[in-house]
Amino acid sequence: MRLAALLSSAALAAAVLVPASSASAVAVTRVQTNVDISCAFTTINQPADWYLPAGTPKGLVWLQHGFSRSKNAVADLAGKYAAQGYVAFAPSLPAANLFGCTLQNLGNNTDFMANVGKLFAQASSSGGQLAKSFAKAKASANRPELALPAKLVFSGHSAGGEAVTYVANRLRTDHPSTFANLRGLVLLDPVNAAIGSNLKTGLQGLNTTAKPLLTVSGADGLCNSSGSGTDLVQAELDRPFVGARLTTGGHVDAEGASTDAIGTLACGTSDPANVAILQSLAVTWLVDQFEGTTTAAYYPGGSYYDAKIASGELQTLAGS
Repeated sequence: MRLAALLSSAALAAAVLVPASSASAVAVTRVQTNVDISCAFTTINQPADWYLPAGTPKGLVWLQHGFSRSKNAVADLAGKYAAQGYVAFAPSLPAANLFGCTLQNLGNNTDFMANVGKLFAQASSSGGQLAKSFAKAKASANRPELALPAKLVFSGHSAGGEAVTYVANRLRTDHPSTFANLRGLVLLDPVNAAIGSNLKTGLQGLNTTAKPLLTVSGADGLCNSSGSGTDLVQAELDRPFVGARLTTGGHVDAEGASTDAIGTLACGTSDPANVAILQSLAVTWLVDQFEGTTTAAYYPGGSYYDAKIASGELQTLAGS
């Protein structure tokens, strides 16, 4: 799907209340605005959504959509992340750009990915582009008391999984103080680009650290490049547990209720049971990464996880 048209600088941000999905969740407001990102010698203005939880936010999630998709495709999961008390930031990144400023590596997008990383590295500065975008969002939602949290977790679907992994490693090499605030990564059926080595480079760098990285992946298929990203996660991470595979999972399971006809036409219709499992694992793992906890039921040996293994719905993914 082609990305949404760039928002006019005069456009007003729109706020929409996202209802809490469970008794333990908090209410969430979705605010549609934009963010400026450096691109070669220019600046691109990209649509971006902020999901603002009720109360004081406990951390900041960057949730990145997949190739040729948009922020709207991850709205369902973004709302669920935010309902746990975390601000979620979901930008639309280009599928095509004359200067190589694209989500997926179609030539060499590493400079652009480095610029995306700078959004987070400069987030504490009121002059930073992420802070400016957040300021617009909280003003639109009438939440002037909100401050942008320092603690981070990155989560990405498809090509977005490659992007968040590469950017996380660029924080490690270029912005160590920001990397110290990164608590972990949750990947969602990641895809390795046919060009370049962004995912491999990112994984190799992160493997030298103790940062947790887990993936919820689908069955091999055309839309996930025969599981190319998951294969790399297993090959490059020297860890006994790197995530789980939905045995009958589809590539757009991560989009859940916010997928569309283009997504299902290209990649198949998701089984609601698979979507529920993916969201349960992804949300729980993300919370654990933020809080430094382990919710045992959702890992090997735990009641929920082992029940899904026994039913044949999940397979454990081990590292190298």
